[in-house]
Amino acid sequence: MSSREVVVTGIGAVTVAGLGVDALWKAASGGVSGANPMALARDFGHVIKNAAQAPAVDIADYLPGTKPAYFDRVTALALVAAMEAVRDAGLADAGPLGKRTAVVVGTGIGSLGTIEEAAYNLIQGRRPDPLSVPRAMTSAAASHIGMVYGCTGPSFVISSACASSAQALGIAFQMLRAGMCDRAIVTGAEAIITTGGMKGWEAMRVLSPDLCRPFSKGRNGLLLGEGSAVLVLETAELARARGARVRARLLGYGTTSDAKDMLRPDVDGASEAMALALEDAGIAAGDIDYVNAHGTATLLNDATESEALGRIFGNRLGSVPVTSTKPIHGHTLGAAGAIEAIVTIRAMEEGRVPPTINFLAPDPNCPVDCVPNEGRSQPIGLAMSNSFAFGGINAALVFGRAA
Repeated sequence: MSSREVVVTGIGAVTVAGLGVDALWKAASGGVSGANPMALARDFGHVIKNAAQAPAVDIADYLPGTKPAYFDRVTALALVAAMEAVRDAGLADAGPLGKRTAVVVGTGIGSLGTIEEAAYNLIQGRRPDPLSVPRAMTSAAASHIGMVYGCTGPSFVISSACASSAQALGIAFQMLRAGMCDRAIVTGAEAIITTGGMKGWEAMRVLSPDLCRPFSKGRNGLLLGEGSAVLVLETAELARARGARVRARLLGYGTTSDAKDMLRPDVDGASEAMALALEDAGIAAGDIDYVNAHGTATLLNDATESEALGRIFGNRLGSVPVTSTKPIHGHTLGAAGAIEAIVTIRAMEEGRVPPTINFLAPDPNCPVDCVPNEGRSQPIGLAMSNSFAFGGINAALVFGRAA
């Protein structure tokens, strides 16, 4: 098996901050909260009123002549982010990308809006929409991206809850290194802000009734979000040959399964994923300049992640910036890994650590330098991004600044 260098040549995003990576980075670096009043098709007495809801997207505005009936909201979000990423990579006019380009999508639940609407129509005695099935398929986003860009290589979806798009990046990374393809359009997408989606998460009692406060004393739950992020990965050889700008290097990937509990996170699994990512990258923990944490702002998650980070960084834990940007773009579930990877790349490019906002006071169970409330200028050569999912699925990615 070959071990080829993999680089990021394009990035794109649609989040609560707006359309585009610039909007996302402006919010992340400036500490702008994504908590806003939700707009839902139907109100079923929701207790939680705020979420990080992405803007409405009409796919016909981006693909004239397209039939919107084929597109669930999650697919539309994915395509708009993909268009920015492909354009950023300098491939918008490259023609069909062919059999050496893969499409890998990470999503936790996919087309929830279509599924809910179909169920509601049945309850109301209405005729089912004949396009419900192709619109609701979990693989719909991967297929549509492939069709738009003529990608005839491997195309598939990774669904592993909140680790979905981090694992999608990791698997695409491994495919490129192994020579299975030369380029991959890797997408994280989620559209969970629906009537049923919000009621389901409310029932779990993990949503904050006010503000998401990762690593802070007084934290009381997460901010649910939605959106999409896309990264174009290429072999360094291909990127050099076509004169592409390199935004970052993807250096390492580690993933584990706790195999213990559907909801309770495990220190062993989280720390082992980070250790494997560092080993894969061939670097030591002491080389890491910044960690974009999973940081959901639940009592158990933040304490467990802090303990796992302590195992990796030891006495250096308090001096490594470890921030959570989830109060800014929301916890976007399957899209989180890709969105946070882009925030991490922009942090390296700008030499600025985004803050952990809404912080009140230190929690002795979370002894990390979470860069409270105000960002910090600092060179970042190597960074890690963590994603830890329900079901005990863990993923960590190591990025390096473009050489």
